[in-house]
Amino acid sequence: MECFVGIDTSQERLDVYVEPTQEQFSHRNDDTGIAELVKRLKALSPTLVVIEATGKLEIPFMNGALEACLPVVVTNPQRIRDFARSVGQSAKTDTLDARIIAQFAEKVRPELKSLPDHDQQKLVELVVRRDQIVAMLAAETHRLHRVSPFMRTEIQQDVTYLMSRLNEISERVQQLVRNHPVWKERRRLLESVPGVGPATSACILACLPELGRCSNRQIAALVGVAPFNADSGTRKGQRFIRGGRSRVRKALYMATLVALRYNPVLTAFYTRLITAGKRKKVALVACMRKLVVILNTMIRHQQPWRTQTAMQT
Repeated sequence: MECFVGIDTSQERLDVYVEPTQEQFSHRNDDTGIAELVKRLKALSPTLVVIEATGKLEIPFMNGALEACLPVVVTNPQRIRDFARSVGQSAKTDTLDARIIAQFAEKVRPELKSLPDHDQQKLVELVVRRDQIVAMLAAETHRLHRVSPFMRTEIQQDVTYLMSRLNEISERVQQLVRNHPVWKERRRLLESVPGVGPATSACILACLPELGRCSNRQIAALVGVAPFNADSGTRKGQRFIRGGRSRVRKALYMATLVALRYNPVLTAFYTRLITAGKRKKVALVACMRKLVVILNTMIRHQQPWRTQTAMQT
């Protein structure tokens, strides 16, 4: 008999629901509790285990489940909420959430995907930390010009410290990439594109590992730059973008701004769209989509930047 498990995660506890047996139980979200839960799930031989992405609280369980070779999928909480609304479930408790996740696993059966290994997790955490330091540095720099001379000295010390931490984190990111043969080669290919620098390539390596393995439409949707239709009957609605991985999209946005100055392919593409009457923001998003499609094609074929090839992509 097929068995589907839903797990609702909190800081203290993992609530579990099993379909179709309707068994429910919970374990503490610590090393001992996770080990007990993994052992219990292993005995069930589940067809699929689904757990929500919950602010990294799910990672300890994921590591234990991977070591035990359990079929685990981490899913976007928005998909669970949409599924709950579709079946008329409005009430919300940890147990109800676990049940909805188990029903989602049974009815939708999300696709199993390879999960980040230890090195990938380290790279993601470093890239995220770098972005956090950049945000703090921007806030302190803006604050620096709005305070009295007395406080300016204090804030300048914080800016100096954050700059040193930013350089240190950036070096750790680059060192991790240099020590990984696959990432090192991919970084070489990515940075051959005019406009793509070390920060963008590191973000893509960390947060978009599917690059080169998906179709161009799929990779654009993953990043959140694929236009979606909004048509109904005879009405033709305005196309829009939605969802995707915001961290990668922000990195691509900055890379595209640089590329519009130094990349002849994207510069010509942007100019053509503006001449055709497209709004600047629409043209910019189209350039972001073209850039990620070019990168996807390059990684798929293991070829560096070539202007003529990029013009045909």
